[in-house]
Amino acid sequence: MYIFLIICHVLACLVLIGVILLQAGKGGGLSAEFGGGGGFQSIFGTKTSAFLTRATGVCAVIFLTTSLTLALVSAKRGESLVVREVAKEEKTSTQPQPAAKDTSKP
Repeated sequence: MYIFLIICHVLACLVLIGVILLQAGKGGGLSAEFGGGGGFQSIFGTKTSAFLTRATGVCAVIFLTTSLTLALVSAKRGESLVVREVAKEEKTSTQPQPAAKDTSKP
């Protein structure tokens, strides 16, 4: 589950970056590079700005959700493997060893 959340988080990040860069802002954004300020919208239709706005909101919600979920899951996972192994070794070394039977008596 942890790996699945990381993959979803990375994909949401990449899509969010792309959607934000495609939006036309005051300076035109990356969409201005595709043939002027309105070129991107004329290629993909007139409702492009509404779609990009909605896509930004959806990606932002997915990003925040995966961020919070990853924080909670990693907190529950606890310490690192090194700390676990050290604790396991300490636990086994502090347990009393069974006494060997004395077979020297006749």
